[in-house]
Amino acid sequence: MSNDSPIWTPARHPLARFLRGLVTGTRLPMDGGWMRVTPWAPHIQGILSFPGHAILAVSYDRTENDLAELGVDGWGGAHDPRVVTTLAKNGWIDTLDILFLGPGAGERAGGDHLVTRSDLAKHPLAEHAERVRSQVQVYGSADPGVEDVVVLARGVGGLREISFELDPRRRGQGRGVDLVRAALHCVPENELVAACAAPANLPCAKSLVRAGLAPYGTIQLFTDRPERRS
Repeated sequence: MSNDSPIWTPARHPLARFLRGLVTGTRLPMDGGWMRVTPWAPHIQGILSFPGHAILAVSYDRTENDLAELGVDGWGGAHDPRVVTTLAKNGWIDTLDILFLGPGAGERAGGDHLVTRSDLAKHPLAEHAERVRSQVQVYGSADPGVEDVVVLARGVGGLREISFELDPRRRGQGRGVDLVRAALHCVPENELVAACAAPANLPCAKSLVRAGLAPYGTIQLFTDRPERRS
């Protein structure tokens, strides 16, 4: 892990506190209901669904009645395409992902360590993180010939969020699990970590689970600001 990492403080957003409670055993009411919270960043909004309940981190220019009229509920209605397309207006909409949560593992002695890789800062994974997260850090192998990428950033609810991608030459060998574990060793022990994976990306999902994270719900990010085009 690099020594030039920014100083991190625990995320205090209501969604972060909620997710910590969920991981430590707080049960959601499976009543088909939903709640709303303030977006955790000024440039991004999000809709999260859990079994029987939903959370909307959306701007307050839409009232609760507006959201109810769109069909928002905790039985999947919050992810109705008409909901997010209406809220996003002409803005950008991300894919619907599975939300994984788990604990950081803390620094370790021995083993392979990730290092800062500024040469990978323009990797699509890093550029996507710059778009939707903050305090983005890009890591990879100490071997400059290996282009595995790990991105750590302030993501959903202000939690530290992990994304990763294996060098195409190293795929299909079960290395994804090792890469996620190495990423978790860049995070203080027991600090809550988030990660997202598209439902069809089974290798990514399996790597996250085998490394110690668990699926808790689904998440879709969006912004209601028109996209800039170069």
